[in-house]
Amino acid sequence: MKKIVTLFLVIMMVFGAMGVFAGGGKDSGAAAKGQVYFLNFKPEQDAAYKAIAQEYTKATGIPVKVVTAAAGTYETQLKSEMAKRDAPTVFQINGPVGYASWKAYCLDLKDTELYRQLSDKGLAVSEGGGVYGIPFAVEGYGIIYNKAIFDKYFALAGAKAKSMQEINNFAKLKAVVEDMTAKKAQLGIKGVFASTSLAKGEDWRWQTHLANVPLYYEFRDNKVDLGNPGATAEIKFQYAPNFKNLFDLYLNNSVTDKRLLGSKSVSDSMAEFALGECAMVQNGNWAYGDISKTSGNVVTPANVGFLPLYTGMPGEEKQGICIGTENFLCVNSKASAADQKASLDFFTWLYTSTEGKAHVTKDLGFIAPFSSFGENEKPTDPLGRAVMSWASASGISNVPWNFTVFPSQTFKDNFGQNLLQYAQGSMDWATVVSRTISDWKTEKANAAR
Repeated sequence: MKKIVTLFLVIMMVFGAMGVFAGGGKDSGAAAKGQVYFLNFKPEQDAAYKAIAQEYTKATGIPVKVVTAAAGTYETQLKSEMAKRDAPTVFQINGPVGYASWKAYCLDLKDTELYRQLSDKGLAVSEGGGVYGIPFAVEGYGIIYNKAIFDKYFALAGAKAKSMQEINNFAKLKAVVEDMTAKKAQLGIKGVFASTSLAKGEDWRWQTHLANVPLYYEFRDNKVDLGNPGATAEIKFQYAPNFKNLFDLYLNNSVTDKRLLGSKSVSDSMAEFALGECAMVQNGNWAYGDISKTSGNVVTPANVGFLPLYTGMPGEEKQGICIGTENFLCVNSKASAADQKASLDFFTWLYTSTEGKAHVTKDLGFIAPFSSFGENEKPTDPLGRAVMSWASASGISNVPWNFTVFPSQTFKDNFGQNLLQYAQGSMDWATVVSRTISDWKTEKANAAR
């Protein structure tokens, strides 16, 4: 009996060990396969990214999780997620400033297929021979307009212009806008511009995108070396009056009273434009999905166009829209080797395979800066096509995205809240300007520590 019991125990131990090893083999295989956790910066692409991730997982078996930060909260959420055990394997930075904050987590990508496919290697975030951030979309923004409403205005007696081609500087834009406001009942609109969204986290179109224009001219005219961090330690905000020109035009000719703008979001603005309640809205080519998918949308693709952000600068008749990027993909250097590989494989598939490139062009609406994209793989939406048209326009100087050197999200948030107080009448413009200059200097100094 003792021998039988002993033999039974030995058999149980052997089968138990086999079970452990089998289970271990399975877990090891899963670990070796890796997974992807992408923390996405762009809320407007959330649904598209998740659908793409689901398709990829179904085809490959590689788990792909997409989490999208709410507008204006990306940096905060990234800090929170990176502190967790299952941190993002792929994340985004906004350029050199973002890299300075997250360089300890950025894997060197210089030997990756994704970097090899990058058309202009100078666009990447690099340091000391390494490549730590790869741009994945060239985008453009300006004033989106509804051609049908403008054609209706141009046909009115006494119109201040007869075509969009005549509107090529701030003086002409202001004259047309104020005349359209006076005739908004005839045009069937509630305001010329969509609501100036100034709710917290919804103000990036002004504290970042609009601010880019006067600061671009300041950096250009003062020959500031943007590659030298010390050169942008302070700003003069010398073209603040130009910022105010266009910002006031938005506030005073809007669908919504300027005292009520603290509750307005970007989605509110885009819905107003899509429903034909206004003739113009400041935003980028990424917003076409918001327009086309709005229930009750009345704006046809043929009636969507871009106008530059005219602010009254000398020679702006030759100024184009703002074209560039602030979104750079980074792979978490602290993730496992399997997860790093899985992450790179996913994005390489997205930007080099036939199926992936179709998603980039049609679903994400990106103008991809990779040589893997042929002429027939460019965006088909009207705003994407408009960006490419402005980019190749003869005699036009488009405005680069210099807000990659802005000090921090705190600077942007403070600026946005100051603009809200100005709109509501509780802060004068001189105070907005002085605080902007002071906050820039403070935040740049904090970042340098």
